[in-house]
Amino acid sequence: MSYLTLSQFLEQKTGNLTPELSQVIETIANTCKKIDQALQKGALAGVLGSAEHENVQGETQKKLDVISNDYLIDALKAHPQVGGLASEELDEFTPAQENGKFLVLFDPLDGSSNIDINMCVGTIFSILPAKNAVTQAEDFMQAGTEQVAAGYVLYGPSTMMALTVGAGVVFFTFDPETQEFLLTSEHVQVAADTQEYAINASNQRHWEEPVKRYIAELQDGKTAVRGKDFNMRWVACMVGDIHRILCRSGIFLYPYDTKDPQKAGRLRLMYEANPMSMLMEQAGGASTTGRVRILEIQPTEMHQRVPVIIGSKNEVELATSYHH
Repeated sequence: MSYLTLSQFLEQKTGNLTPELSQVIETIANTCKKIDQALQKGALAGVLGSAEHENVQGETQKKLDVISNDYLIDALKAHPQVGGLASEELDEFTPAQENGKFLVLFDPLDGSSNIDINMCVGTIFSILPAKNAVTQAEDFMQAGTEQVAAGYVLYGPSTMMALTVGAGVVFFTFDPETQEFLLTSEHVQVAADTQEYAINASNQRHWEEPVKRYIAELQDGKTAVRGKDFNMRWVACMVGDIHRILCRSGIFLYPYDTKDPQKAGRLRLMYEANPMSMLMEQAGGASTTGRVRILEIQPTEMHQRVPVIIGSKNEVELATSYHH
């Protein structure tokens, strides 16, 4: 069977694709191949374990967090079409090329706590149009609706890329023999209904009442108000959880809680919530904070956090309605 390569797909005039945007996406994909190679070697390359310092989020970094971040910065900073880039791992944005057409934001290694136990991790990226010839911090303050492309690379049993350029969602699978990402799923769609949910149940005592109610109804099963049994899944890697939902439906919640009143949510708006929300909506799903559509939020700071309820449309709408 013949598959389109990522390069061939990016030559098509679909969605927001232009030759310049295609070049940026291909650079991200090629960099993720390097990250994948480092992950595959694991302990053999001495890349496991802690880097023994914290990132801007106050989280202890893994060695591969730092390596992945450096790979992406080096590749994108030199790219002629990139005006600036921002990483979840760094406090300030990194200026790149004058007159670059795009801004790139990324979480270099989502779920990095999984690295040392050889479970799935991923890279998330978001691409915005550049606003000025010389990029300023405020140029990144764009709502998620302004994204021209978004996606992730999942490093799992097989390495896969999910991508949207504003014309639906497609999956690519990395072929280690040819070193190419090959198009293996087109027109990815998320069913409106589901019987799977993902949430970190250890935070239950900190949840707001609408979330407690929603989860309790799922747990009550088919003899109660929902009339069906639900299964719980939790990967501890947003890329893994979102990939499962894109493959077979579901709902993922990282809601607001009172554990740390200074943080509106756990996940970062521009590095995680916005790109995943674009993917989900392009696949027919939905994404809210429980109160508002995530893609419509106007960012106010580089590392802004938001609650996230994302996945199958009917479930997201039901959980959101409980907040109203």
